Amino acid sequence: MRRRFLPSLGSFATFEVAAKHLSFTQAATELNVTQAAISQQIRALEKGLGARLFHRQHNALELTQEGRTLLAAVTLGLDALADAAARVGQSADESTITCAGTNAAITFWFRPMAARFRQSHPGTRFVLLSSDENDTLSNFEEVDMALICGNDRRPPGEDMIPLFRETVTPVCAPSYLERFGTLTSLDDLQSAGLMELHRMHWASEAIAWYPLSWDDWFREHLPEAEPPRPVLTTNNYATLTEAALDGEGIMLGWHHLVEDLVQQGRLVRLFDETLDSGRVYYLKRNPARLDAPHVEDFAKMLSETWRVS
Repeated sequence: MRRRFLPSLGSFATFEVAAKHLSFTQAATELNVTQAAISQQIRALEKGLGARLFHRQHNALELTQEGRTLLAAVTLGLDALADAAARVGQSADESTITCAGTNAAITFWFRPMAARFRQSHPGTRFVLLSSDENDTLSNFEEVDMALICGNDRRPPGEDMIPLFRETVTPVCAPSYLERFGTLTSLDDLQSAGLMELHRMHWASEAIAWYPLSWDDWFREHLPEAEPPRPVLTTNNYATLTEAALDGEGIMLGWHHLVEDLVQQGRLVRLFDETLDSGRVYYLKRNPARLDAPHVEDFAKMLSETWRVS
């Protein structure tokens, strides 16, 4: 077999780093070795392959044609190894469920649901990955499921389950009503202490729209009224929720994010009226993990609890 005559895997990995930087010095820094060690490994690799991989110029490196050919193959091979290692590590731990979502979704939706699931499945472990910056988090190989919002190009199915529409409604803490009095009509909102998310709540690269605001609410329900300026604006949903829980004002609560707090009596819905963004939340599932029993059980619980027919 030709494979037995290949140089070591480590030398191929070193070559890829050096080729990426076109610098032995930068490769040495990344790999935490000396420049001489990098140079020695590359020379040994070239000798073993019987071909020059770099044109060595003054203070510069350039890949030869043979080097470019090898780089393409090495990159493909190392990527395949990394993917296989991730799959092996994942399948070896059948008691772990990895979920992804925005910071708010992880804090106020996935975490409470995970805690509820562990009560009936005490051996289950969860990895909860959150980001308001990276919309590709749900595509990571190790992610079993993610909560995403919008109109995905793929049709609903086993790996894309529509759950509920994106709606918000005014909520506040009972302590706010104790201090400032009961709101009996929507008009009372004009003199209330309103709080909202900043327009830049999400990174523009991650989410293609702004969060719903009080301007949106008033435009829908009180079109003739002038929305008061919020007493607090923040780009962090957890900060906004904590302020509401402390009785500082009234916030627009996303239904799926405040439902547990409302059920606990820590927040109160002020009116029956809601504001619908026109978007839908989906449970996006990793096709490679559809048959994992514990993942299937958790997805079933989420769907049965939150899916609106």
